[in-house]
Amino acid sequence: MDLNRLGWNSFFAQSFESYRQQGYAAGRVAIEHKHTYILYTEYGELLADVAGKLRHRAVSAQDWPAVGDWVAIGVREEEKRATIHGILPRASKFSRKTAGAKTEEQIVAANIDTVFLVSGLDGNFKPRRIERYLILAWESGANPVIVLNKADLCESVEERVLEVEAVAIGVPVAVLSAASNQGLDALTPYLQEGQTVALLGSSGVGKSTIANQLTGNFAQKVQPVRQNDSRGRHTTTSRELIWLPSGGLLIDTPGMREIQIWAKEEGLQEAFADLESLAEKCRFRDCHHEGEPGCAVQEALSEGTLDPERFFSYQNLQKELDYLSRRQDQKASLVEKERWKKIHKALRNISKR
Repeated sequence: MDLNRLGWNSFFAQSFESYRQQGYAAGRVAIEHKHTYILYTEYGELLADVAGKLRHRAVSAQDWPAVGDWVAIGVREEEKRATIHGILPRASKFSRKTAGAKTEEQIVAANIDTVFLVSGLDGNFKPRRIERYLILAWESGANPVIVLNKADLCESVEERVLEVEAVAIGVPVAVLSAASNQGLDALTPYLQEGQTVALLGSSGVGKSTIANQLTGNFAQKVQPVRQNDSRGRHTTTSRELIWLPSGGLLIDTPGMREIQIWAKEEGLQEAFADLESLAEKCRFRDCHHEGEPGCAVQEALSEGTLDPERFFSYQNLQKELDYLSRRQDQKASLVEKERWKKIHKALRNISKR
């Protein structure tokens, strides 16, 4: 396989140089399953595991290879197998907080150029959910595109588009009906050779149908959504890097019933650029927009130029990010303590020799 067609570029080549001098080859993670991987490489597809040294250094989920990652590998060509010795720096990554009580990052897709944030135009349409996805998309380093699917099931498409444009300012919006193969041409500019896109969205929005139409082989299973709430079952059960006839690459992901935020303040600022711009006009820099004199945000709310629901969503997401930041600081402190325990243990073992 030609690495350039897989998305290889000067950024990765520079990061790989030290590995190249050690005799390693490069590969890209196509499928991950319980720390066993399928890689795309110049030797074809290889089954790979992680070297013991890399495994030992891993202290959290982000230290393991993710779908889309470029990795340095030792190849056993006759066995069609490889060992992963290093993960190259990620040009971008779409992450979320893992489900449950743990404060840990889950990388959904790495080294993506464009994120297709898919939303259904049926009963699954929720602008507030789009806002959450946008925060993660801006945080990822990739460019977001809103994809509104199931246009054939909506009688007010133009109205829905205006709602999206109000919460996704400046973000391209594509309207299509994947089931009837209508409107997919709008996605073509993002699917050129060597470009990687990721399909993200909740269950039932039609990601697998879109993937089927883009790949042309209808390999993904498609399941109907429930009629009472327009929610679907998980059709895609694992992430996978898929070749497209256009030469681009697609990462399809399982539907997310709940998108848990993993981001910093910058992602919120990008997603709510209109509110941030208003806040800059407040009389006080530390204005909390809760009744302080000279508050431009409260003035916009009273004049009707700012949607109260959008402001309420902004406040809730800001609180969620503040809480996450505190938990991340606690987690970082514990990880650092654990790291020093390992160092001290290693030093004691050396002194005993």
